Amino acid sequence: MVRGKEREDAILAATIELIGEVGYQALTMDAVAARAQASKATIYRRWRNKAQLVKAALDAYDANQNAAIPDTGELRSDLFAVMRALRERASESYLAMITGLIAASKHDLELAAALDEHVANEELSPFLVSLQRAVDRGELPPDADSELVHDVAEAMVMRQLANGVFDEAFIQRVVDDVLLVLLRQGGEK
Repeated sequence: MVRGKEREDAILAATIELIGEVGYQALTMDAVAARAQASKATIYRRWRNKAQLVKAALDAYDANQNAAIPDTGELRSDLFAVMRALRERASESYLAMITGLIAASKHDLELAAALDEHVANEELSPFLVSLQRAVDRGELPPDADSELVHDVAEAMVMRQLANGVFDEAFIQRVVDDVLLVLLRQGGEK
């Protein structure tokens, strides 16, 4: 019998898979339990409702994706790596899942609160680790505004995704003309 972290990972992965397949409205704890080969009691001991389970699944998904972003040894190339990882993450199925969750949150206050909490968690920013490494290497001051970098990049990515073009030229523009400029200006305060 699988227990502990491995069981939790299976439940969270099953949740992401099922949201992608059936959407939030049709997602059930029974289906998650069956997919993860866990009991509903195990799920409810850890997460009090479906919205909290979805938040935990999104948190784990983002943390896993962020952990896969390589350390290139230099701020600019780290930012390129983050942007490329975001491009890879922005698959049609991922975007459909996120869009569906946002739509469902308009009618489900628990989901809306859970999504707000997920989005507000700065620790899940894909830029955080790269910027901290740059601080550690002396490329950035300790007070570099990672939240601003994340917010600006996310807004630009969302706009670009609406236009359907997330290519290397866009990534270079965001990194060189926006993010590095913001970070350099932040150090000149």
